[in-house]
Amino acid sequence: MIHHGDTEARSKLLHEELTEKIIGAAIEVHRALGPGLLESAYEEGLCRELGLHGLAFQRQVSLPIEYKGVKLDCGYRLDLIVQDEVILELKCAEHLLPVHDAQLLTYLKLTHKRVGLIINFNVAMLVKGGIVRKVL
Repeated sequence: MIHHGDTEARSKLLHEELTEKIIGAAIEVHRALGPGLLESAYEEGLCRELGLHGLAFQRQVSLPIEYKGVKLDCGYRLDLIVQDEVILELKCAEHLLPVHDAQLLTYLKLTHKRVGLIINFNVAMLVKGGIVRKVL
């Protein structure tokens, strides 16, 4: 008999393993390309690397926004969704700002996903200040 807590623990572990693979792929891209390029270059490289790791992903996913029962055509797009579980927001910013965190949390709520990563490629070392993990 499986207890609810056991299932939840396995689910969290799965997301953790998945985010570790994603972060590893991002580090590989950053190591190869370095900082200072356009976000689109990192997106291309990361998609290639995710594919090499055998991870399924969707790019530039349309994000429908509903307000009081009406769908609004706002043109929002998620950069990447990996394995239909983790939202990735790619940035090339001098600094990550609180609005970036808020944006990712809003995307998680709107899509009913639980885990998201902000990856800022415009840093000297990705693992020092370039990655933010959010869980709803």
